[in-house]
Amino acid sequence: MAPSPVEDSARDRTPTPRPPAPRLWVVALIACAGQFLVVLDVSVVNVALPAMRTALGLSETGLQWVVNLYTIAFAGLMLLGGRAVDLFGRKRMFLLGLGTFIAASLVGGLAQEPWHLLGARAVQGIGAAVLAPATLTILTTSFPPGPARTRAIATWTAVGAGGGAAGGIIGGALTELLSWRWVLLINVPIGALALLAAVLWVAERRDREGAPARLDAPGALLVTLGLVTLVYGVVQTESQGWASPWSLAPLFGGIVLIGAFILVEARTAAPLVPLRLLAARPVAAANTAMFVCGAAMMSMWYFMSLYMQNVLRMSPLETGLGFLAQTVSIILGSKIAPWAMRAVDGKYVAMAGVAVSGAGFLWAGGGIPAGGGYAATVLGPGILMAFGSGLAATPLTSSATAAADPSDAGLVSGLVNTSRTVGGALGLAALSTVAAAYASPGAGPDALAGGYALAFRIGGSVLLAGAVFVLAALPRLRASEPA
Repeated sequence: MAPSPVEDSARDRTPTPRPPAPRLWVVALIACAGQFLVVLDVSVVNVALPAMRTALGLSETGLQWVVNLYTIAFAGLMLLGGRAVDLFGRKRMFLLGLGTFIAASLVGGLAQEPWHLLGARAVQGIGAAVLAPATLTILTTSFPPGPARTRAIATWTAVGAGGGAAGGIIGGALTELLSWRWVLLINVPIGALALLAAVLWVAERRDREGAPARLDAPGALLVTLGLVTLVYGVVQTESQGWASPWSLAPLFGGIVLIGAFILVEARTAAPLVPLRLLAARPVAAANTAMFVCGAAMMSMWYFMSLYMQNVLRMSPLETGLGFLAQTVSIILGSKIAPWAMRAVDGKYVAMAGVAVSGAGFLWAGGGIPAGGGYAATVLGPGILMAFGSGLAATPLTSSATAAADPSDAGLVSGLVNTSRTVGGALGLAALSTVAAAYASPGAGPDALAGGYALAFRIGGSVLLAGAVFVLAALPRLRASEPA
């Protein structure tokens, strides 16, 4: 039987007393700083890739793997990182993940050979896979249920979304004004401050006190190999195509390994991912919605960036600045969500956010001509896409984490991040293929704009279907309890 709220509260206070309220927001700031760095490094290197290629003599394939190695390690190891947070402690794993991330950023920023940079990006991804679930776990186990926790999750969501949105702006500015090396070196001082603050302010917590820290080794190996192989197959489709054996083999292999993982988890006494957790409606519905929405929403930044540079002929820095309105919109949506959840059931807030974002996609899909202006083709649709994304993320994250036992908080946090990241990688690969098929290599601005518009129309349709799914499947979620 699940413990009552009173028993949960008593258990929360016994091993580690909750910090007083003013200090809670210091803890939230530390967690958000870690999440900002993790998400920032997904996109910040994109603008610096040409400069990296010139400085280190990277090949076209090597340049692609500067991005892919981080994505594969990050997405493939997050479930394992989330369970490690539960077993070994949120503070310990936060410090380990952040320390690894900082060290890899320093090595990458000082790289003298291509393999130095590629190795550093892979290790960055490993550190991020531990750090990301630790940041959300720190919030969900530090803040009591109710509006305070919802506001903390909204801030975490806004900071994460802002990190992804700001990547182009920060990367363009650092590359143009300083050097490409600073897109990685900037992580060192920011990370060091967060590391010191975590040592001083974050309390350790492990909800399995007294129990041996047993890790389900077969399950960990299968799910890690399965996710890494699956994401590798997804990123291969960009260069090899969906019909290539180099894409199909890892895609099929990843699915087989994940299937084997589910069979193992059903039979082991101490599973890495208890299947009862996946069967819980709030967790299952919210993560499915995260996967579907991530599949469409992550493509927004990619295709808008290509449209601004390849069709509107904007410079990398101008393109980064062109995302300022979307950055503000996604943060605004995230911060409005807790207020809306007090007045309206959270599932309706999530549904509205997904639908608004879908409307922005369909707007872009219906009108981004080669001769269009920035305001009509990027600014208007982009504001709707970003605002809806921010509005939906907070209730979906709250739903995915609210029903979890504290001993599974890290794992649930890993599931949230994995669903969004893997969904985004898969959706971006599929929509990129659609856009590329519409516009042949060397095509002019009209054909390119048509390919991007088609991708937006498909993404918008997926999001509208996602809004219907949220309405039908997501359980009621209110944030009206007293703080």
